[in-house]
Amino acid sequence: MKLIKFTKKGIYCIPGKFYLDPWYPVDYAIISHGHADHSRAGNKHYLCHNDSKAIIKHRLGQDICIESLGYNEPRNINGVQVSFFPAGHVIGSAQIRLEYKGFVVVFSGDYKTQPDFISTPFELVKCHEFITESTFGLPIYKWKEETALQTQLQNWVLQNQQNNRTSVFLGYSLGKAQRIMKLLEGVDDTFVHSAIHNLNEAISSSGIELPKTTLLNFDFKKADIQNKIVILPPALLGSRMLKKIPNTATAICSGWMHIRGNRRWKGVDAGFAVSDHADWDGLLEAVKATEAEKVYVTHGSQAVFSKYLNEIGIEAHELKTEFGDDELANEAEIKTEKADL
Repeated sequence: MKLIKFTKKGIYCIPGKFYLDPWYPVDYAIISHGHADHSRAGNKHYLCHNDSKAIIKHRLGQDICIESLGYNEPRNINGVQVSFFPAGHVIGSAQIRLEYKGFVVVFSGDYKTQPDFISTPFELVKCHEFITESTFGLPIYKWKEETALQTQLQNWVLQNQQNNRTSVFLGYSLGKAQRIMKLLEGVDDTFVHSAIHNLNEAISSSGIELPKTTLLNFDFKKADIQNKIVILPPALLGSRMLKKIPNTATAICSGWMHIRGNRRWKGVDAGFAVSDHADWDGLLEAVKATEAEKVYVTHGSQAVFSKYLNEIGIEAHELKTEFGDDELANEAEIKTEKADL
């Protein structure tokens, strides 16, 4: 059964007459989460998960036409039953399940199978066809458990404090920043840039409780943040604000930091492999568990991952998309953050 097709505007549901995370403006867009490469401006109508609604309105405008649903709360759109299931990627992220005449397609969006302390954990959804990302679709990528990450980040902060240094973490305003906040909760006072603060406000308006942070204004007093914790968007690496912070120790939080060379490339003091995407094992486990008859592999290492799936007997096809990796090099997300700065 042909339920979806891949067009220049994005993934289109034929009977439903809507798009999934479209790349160009359409009449009806169903959105997996609030990152800029998945949630774009110009659509006439948006549908997303409840926890993404305030985020998307904050980023795209309060006057957009947008509705939302909870997880596993089905809606019938032109005969297609649409429902959201947790993707474990960032707050409000969802897999989009489509069912039409008994045939099921799941668009995973971006997802992470390993639970963290802040996102709703990934939930497996069986289907006939599965659209998977492959940002880290190489065997070299394997993440630490969240408790191990927590220990690693907290120990780094404590070491910096012993050396009279202020710990500065660089992470995207949506997803990474909130995860860092949770990993460091209770260690010491945490200051965040206005781009992160404003998103935190939007997230909190949905009833989600976040760790306490303080807005870092540009005219901050150095004595107030000495030896404390600061979280900034990556776009501020090398900025005047960063240079103004006293005695900094700077760390990038990204899955790409799993490869030591990337730390030297960015010229920071430390790199922590904190990723909001599935690692190699997570991708394989998710794909196998869906029991999908056909798998479409999107952004990242789609050539390698789809080739491996075919070798182990799972029919897989590469799918070229305009989705980014939102870890370090996603231009759409960087532009969104610069607009927030």
